[in-house]
Parts: sequence; C-alpha cells; structure tokens
Amino acid sequence: MNNLPPLEDLRVFCLVAQRASFVAAAEELGSSPAYVSKRVKALEQAMGAQLLHRSTRQVSLTENGDRVCRWARHMLDEIGQLMDDVSAGGGAPRGLVRIGSSVGFGRRHVAPLISTLCEQYPGLEVRFDVFDKLVDLVAEGIDLDIRIGNDIAPHLIARRLARNWRVLCAAPSYLAARGVPQTLDALTEHDCLVTKERDHPFGIWRMTGPEGDRNVKVGGRLSSNHGEIVTGWALAGHGVMLRSMWDVEADLKAGRLVQVLPDYRQDADIWAVYPSRLSGSARLRACVEFFIRHLGDATGESRT
Repeated sequence: MNNLPPLEDLRVFCLVAQRASFVAAAEELGSSPAYVSKRVKALEQAMGAQLLHRSTRQVSLTENGDRVCRWARHMLDEIGQLMDDVSAGGGAPRGLVRIGSSVGFGRRHVAPLISTLCEQYPGLEVRFDVFDKLVDLVAEGIDLDIRIGNDIAPHLIARRLARNWRVLCAAPSYLAARGVPQTLDALTEHDCLVTKERDHPFGIWRMTGPEGDRNVKVGGRLSSNHGEIVTGWALAGHGVMLRSMWDVEADLKAGRLVQVLPDYRQDADIWAVYPSRLSGSARLRACVEFFIRHLGDATGESRT
C-alpha cells in the first residue's frame, strides 16, 4: 500500500498520454516540462514498469502504460463521480470543468458569464479554451462546448440555449458602389467575405429561404477564419458577409450595416454540447443550467 501512486501523478500521466507530449501537457497544466517528467518518473517507479516510449518528437504508451492509463482514467472518473455525488448532496458543485467555445462568441459572451459562474459557485475550477474549428470533445478533454450552429454529431448530447441565425449584410458604402444583390445567384457577382465557420465548409453558404434550403458558392478577395476580422472588413465596405445576429445586430440597428436578401437566413442556434449525460455529473449539470438561465436571457431569445 505504501507504493500506491498519488492521484496527481496519475492525472499528469494521463494528460501526457492524451497529448503525446511532455511539453503540451505542461502547457495545459501551467507547469514546467521538468515537473511533468518528474511526476511521470515517480509513477513509473511506483509501478515498477516503463509506461512511455520517449523520442525527440513525441511520446507513446508502452503495453504496460496503456493498461495503467486505462485503469487510471477509470479511477479518476470514479473519484470525480464521487466528488459530484458529495457536492450534489451538499448543494454546491465542486471540481474542475473544462469549457470550450468559438473565438469571437467565447470572448464576447461566454468568458464574462464564466466570471459570474465562478462567483456563484466558488468550489468550481474552470478551464476555458476557445477554438476556431470544431474539436473532438473527448480527445480534447472538453466537458462542455458552448457552440453556434445546428450541425451536431449524433454521438454528442446537446441542449439548445437560444435561437440564433446568420444573415447576409454589407456596409452602405459597398452597396452604393456595387449595387444590392436581388437573388442568391447574384452573390456570385459580388465580393463576398468568407469566414471559416466551425460547422460549415469554406466558401459554401447554406441558406434557408422561400424555396427551401439552398447552397450558394461564394468567393472574393478577402477571407479569414476569424469572424471579428471579417466583420471589420464588412464595416469598411469590402463586401457582403454572412454573420450571426449576436455579432451584427447592433451594427444593423445603427445603420453601419444593411441586411441584404432579408428573405434568406442560415439557422445557427446556440447550444450546450457535452459528451456525457448530465445525470452523471453535478458540476456539468450546474454549468449547463447556469448557461440556460443566463445566456438565453443575454441573447434576448426564448430558451428551449
């Protein structure tokens, strides 16, 4: 029993195995590679076996390492479940929750709400990551993704937080110079500012209108994977863009942007997406319920 490894060593080892890198694991932990290496060596000594193959570029699990990793993940999950059960009985969730979102929406809306979340639940520890693309929640260790867009993989569980849609819009200066497009097909004659959305192929705008769903292939001189950059270009008069109402509503009301082809839009609701059921985690359940209460109200849309 004296050789029972500390939970911290198991946690560090599992993260190294997941990231296949001491450096990447150290960055995520906010520690040094030397500390990570020390903890893994201590675990190997406690287990009496080599757990990792080490090379100059990456690390990989040995046969024993794979067994230990599977056992350690199961044990850490069980301990996390125990903490959730105790927390639920005490009325206050505790422990680490990893939350993800897209860059723009995460910075402007989710991050401020996480500040409120931590004030409401001081026992929670939150790691918040933003991504410019869809990520594998399990592989990245994300417990909860606050996501815009209705294309959600069937193996994930999702709860709609608020209704949202993307609209076509441009600056008055651009429309004065190039004219207002009257049909979707006319967009091929315009400079379109393309954003690489997390849930749609690049350069294909899927629109819903009077005749149903349609795809239109668009292009232009400017494109980016960052929505705020594209919004800036549109405000400067460089073309037509497709953006979420949460991002452009104020600019539309102020006249800085004008909606074009208003009969067309792209549904892109705001969702809480997670890989495991809420009944299994008091921490996750508290976070989802928090975003249902606050994010739905913040966007001004009815909750579902």
